[in-house]
Amino acid sequence: MNEAANLPSADVGSNGEISSQFGDRLGAAVLEQPDRASAFPSSRALGLEDLNAMMGTRYVNVVGILGDPESGKTACLASLYLLISHAKLEGWSFADSKSLTAFEEIARGARDWNDGRAPEQMTVHTELADDHGPGFLHLRLIRRSDGRRVDLALPDVPGEWTQMLVSTARSDRLEFLKSAGAIWIVLDGRSLADIEKRHGLIARVGQLAARLKTMLEGRTPRLIVAVTHRDLHVLEDNVAGRLRTELNRRGAEVEIVGVAPFSDQPENVPAGFGLAELINLTVGTVPDRPPFWRSTKPVEGGRAYLSYRSSQ
Repeated sequence: MNEAANLPSADVGSNGEISSQFGDRLGAAVLEQPDRASAFPSSRALGLEDLNAMMGTRYVNVVGILGDPESGKTACLASLYLLISHAKLEGWSFADSKSLTAFEEIARGARDWNDGRAPEQMTVHTELADDHGPGFLHLRLIRRSDGRRVDLALPDVPGEWTQMLVSTARSDRLEFLKSAGAIWIVLDGRSLADIEKRHGLIARVGQLAARLKTMLEGRTPRLIVAVTHRDLHVLEDNVAGRLRTELNRRGAEVEIVGVAPFSDQPENVPAGFGLAELINLTVGTVPDRPPFWRSTKPVEGGRAYLSYRSSQ
């Protein structure tokens, strides 16, 4: 049998080039590369689009975190991650995280030691590649007392954004706060302990609460004030009272907790002190929601359609 008879026919064109029924595929790849997703999804900080996609599949507790530069915002996040990774967050267990790489990056400073001495600064100053939007760190925790699963979206934003909100009312980069169930205001406990700095700090916190109320269009913000450096300074009752009075005067609901993300006196105040209470306050209270369908009592002789009852 002539094998050449099974080959595709070829014609010689006017220009002497050979063409065939496979002419269009000459030199092309034999097999097409299949379309497939990456086997390992990104575990860096989540953007707003990523967060919106997650919120479409489950309930996510969005937390706002505000405070001046060097107040301890990033230190709280780093310490929280280290507690979770060592199963030392009282009352809570780790379930999942979509941003482990981002947590590792901010916690790296806490693992760096200089000849056995703690570094002067445990975490680096937050700088975002995208200045127009925040990056969110995700944690899914299980509450040991009842097995409740909680998803937290925690932003790590520069302290300069808080300063700009107070000084110029710029809030475009903080629009996500409108979806936050609670807002942490992180204050440097050393400044509150300093008589010369205390009054100015409390005044700025009041201004911040006023800005937030305007930004949230009159809705009363639920604020949790986290006072850092609890290992060095215990917040005095009269100072806490002044803070509460100032924030209440601005129409804000406030809870105050002392925290020590890292400790210079671990024998008295362990590292991570107060962070479990901070999480409990954040997720422990369910925000009030208006009833979806208000029940109204029918009025005799009323002509409204909704007053109709089958018994009438």
